[in-house]
Amino acid sequence: MNTEIKIEGNTVRASITGRLDTINAAKCEKDFLPLKENAEKEIVLDCTELEYISSSGLRLFLSLRKEVQAKSGSLVIENINDDIRNVFNITGFSKLFDIRP
Repeated sequence: MNTEIKIEGNTVRASITGRLDTINAAKCEKDFLPLKENAEKEIVLDCTELEYISSSGLRLFLSLRKEVQAKSGSLVIENINDDIRNVFNITGFSKLFDIRP
């Protein structure tokens, strides 16, 4: 699992690759720190290369969402695959996040 972050003006883009499972959640939580520090901006999570997300990964997304809401920023999730979209639909996360194709 890897997260590459680029800050472009008022937008912070994070490209997440690999598997966001329980084993990788601690590393990802550290990787998300710059996102939380810039939560007043538009945060874009590019999940083109994200293969899998577990409940631990969902918790990290939810934690980031709360931080962004508290700082009046915005959070967009882009390019999730069909399996992850199904997880978001089943858990109700698709109603909590701005998910774009």
